[in-house]
Amino acid sequence: MTTNQYEAAATNAGGVIAVLIAGLVIVGALIWAVRLGMQVRRREPRTPRRGEHPTLPESGPVHETRQMREPDEVPRAGAEGERLTPHQLHSSGSKRSEDQTRRRWDPGSSGSFGSGGPGRS
Repeated sequence: MTTNQYEAAATNAGGVIAVLIAGLVIVGALIWAVRLGMQVRRREPRTPRRGEHPTLPESGPVHETRQMREPDEVPRAGAEGERLTPHQLHSSGSKRSEDQTRRRWDPGSSGSFGSGGPGRS
């Protein structure tokens, strides 16, 4: 190093001390965060032991259900300028259909990929 570099390093000692102090503050904050996490972990309930896990009901596993759904229209506001509130809207965009019979494929009603063609030639 040249004399100018030594002099620049000597005059910039305040910056080095500031960086050191900032580093110590960060290390202290990390140590505090780890200790806080350990305390929170100690307060949590323990994980269940082998025999304490939930078991299947006597009737066996629960199976999925199939149902036909139909669109559920958004209600219209009464007067002009009246706004709908969230509790007036429904929770999903569809509702259970009254007619639960499944639509079956009708020969000749659709072709390949829904083109509406004659199907097999």
